[in-house]
Amino acid sequence: MADNPRFLTLTDVAEVLNTSSAQVYALVRRGELPAIKLGGRGQWRIEATKLEDYIQSLYEQTKEFVSDHPFVDSETEG
Repeated sequence: MADNPRFLTLTDVAEVLNTSSAQVYALVRRGELPAIKLGGRGQWRIEATKLEDYIQSLYEQTKEFVSDHPFVDSETEG
C-alpha cells in the first residue's frame, strides 16, 4: 500500500503533473480538482483516483479542443 498511497499531498500532485504546488492549490480552490481538507491545520489531500479522473478529463477536453480547432500548417497551405 505504501507504493500506491490512496491520498496525495499537493506537492505529490504537483510532481505528477509537473507543475507547482501553487498551481495545484489553485485547481483545488477553483473546484477543478476534488480534494479534502484534514485537521486543524487544513492540510489538503487529493485521492489518487480523483487525480487520475482529472487527468482523463483533461485528455477529453484536449481532444475536443483539437477537434474544434484543427491545426493548419501555413507552410503547406499555399
